Amino acid sequence: MKKVIVIGAGFSGISAATALATQGYEVKVLEKNEIAGGRARVFEAQGFKFDMGPSWYWMPDVFDRYFEAFGAKTSDFYDLIRLDPSYTVCFGENDFVDIPAKMTDFKALVEKLEPGSAAQLDKFLAQAEYKYQVGINDLVYKPSRSLLEFVDLRLLLALFRMDVFSSIHSHIRKFFKHPKIIQLMEFPILFLGALPKNTPALYSLMNYADISLGTWYPQGGMHKIIEGMVKLAESKGVQFLYNQEVSQILIENKTAKKIITSQGEFTADAIVASADYNHVETRLLPPNYRSYSDSYWDKRVMAPSSLIFYLGLNKKIEGLRHHTLFFDVPFMPHAQEIYENPAWPREPLFYLSVPSKTDPSVAPPEGENMFILIPVAPDLPDNEEIREKYYHQVMDRLESLIGQKVREAVVYKRSYAHRDFQADYHAFKGNAYGLANTLLQTAILKPSLKSKKVKNLYYTGQLTVPGPGVPPSLISGQVVAREVAKELK
Repeated sequence: MKKVIVIGAGFSGISAATALATQGYEVKVLEKNEIAGGRARVFEAQGFKFDMGPSWYWMPDVFDRYFEAFGAKTSDFYDLIRLDPSYTVCFGENDFVDIPAKMTDFKALVEKLEPGSAAQLDKFLAQAEYKYQVGINDLVYKPSRSLLEFVDLRLLLALFRMDVFSSIHSHIRKFFKHPKIIQLMEFPILFLGALPKNTPALYSLMNYADISLGTWYPQGGMHKIIEGMVKLAESKGVQFLYNQEVSQILIENKTAKKIITSQGEFTADAIVASADYNHVETRLLPPNYRSYSDSYWDKRVMAPSSLIFYLGLNKKIEGLRHHTLFFDVPFMPHAQEIYENPAWPREPLFYLSVPSKTDPSVAPPEGENMFILIPVAPDLPDNEEIREKYYHQVMDRLESLIGQKVREAVVYKRSYAHRDFQADYHAFKGNAYGLANTLLQTAILKPSLKSKKVKNLYYTGQLTVPGPGVPPSLISGQVVAREVAKELK
């Protein structure tokens, strides 16, 4: 039985490990931290349970397909609830708009804002659905190691309909004129790593995921997905070893021979790195075995980092939904401070999640679990003074907009930003979401999932194909497992 070591127990690492174990390999997962999950870890404090990272459950079909690939169902491990409204958008004082889950209600909403837009929405979503079906069901499963993978008449014809070479900014404006509708359509792009004008219109597939497929929540929290994945992996024979920080990969004759961790040494026939790609290259490999130079990495366009506040409150807050997006200040200045002129924002947009509105298990009976996220540029100075400044800036706006006191009810508070992403995940430049989905960082233009210098070293996760996000990470693990199995045979 050939042995595979997976470095990192995030979504992509567990996915790769499970796929390889199912094919008969002996698989060990070495995880730096004390529990599985990577950015999707969980922690508890004072009766509150906080998901540390992903909080949006989109593309439920990808999760279904993942578990079905191993003879299981999502319902074997967690119960899903479709949120209705999907989320709320605050456009300003007394201007909160609930985004309904039902398509008829959503169409009525946009029609009220802009007469004629319901018919335009049908056309827009028909195109978005096509991109989703081709993109998520086919293109993202390509390992993107050669252009020859895409020399397929059906795919080449599809690419002409995928709007790869036009921007999402111009694409949306072909259908809608009202600024609120445009902002609703552009919001999923904020975390892809570029301004709408620099993001391919291909990514209107995200609007299909949002509007048509809906926003869901796994009861008990997002970490329930990880718990289910680990349980499934272990049932296939995967062994998880925690508190095992890898310090070195030893190479002989262009082959990885040994992995050195904080607690021991391991050998394997192949290694799959689900840890930060740049960290593995620059810290774990000898310099002559790196595939990419420092200048290459410095030129990569990164998706945003985040400043996050985990808050436990001793009272209920009225009027808030599970998810609320605060667009009460102009979108473009903050976006430019993330993508074009990196700096801490003067007036940040922010996102607020209150999972206790849906799930009583994540907070004490009379309390509230609150998660606040501000998207910010990677590689910024990060200290407590800056974090406190933004905490009070956001709280001032929140309390004013909802007409309630929040700060006085906070009994637990923890912040998380660049230096934490670097300490916990060795995240390149303290990024939170990986490599930006720009045209020049798509498919074969991303860092390769196979090392160019080490014969048996592979990569998976948000710095390689297909890209950032939970569903792409699940797919990434399956894609790399297929390549490992093919080459080990």
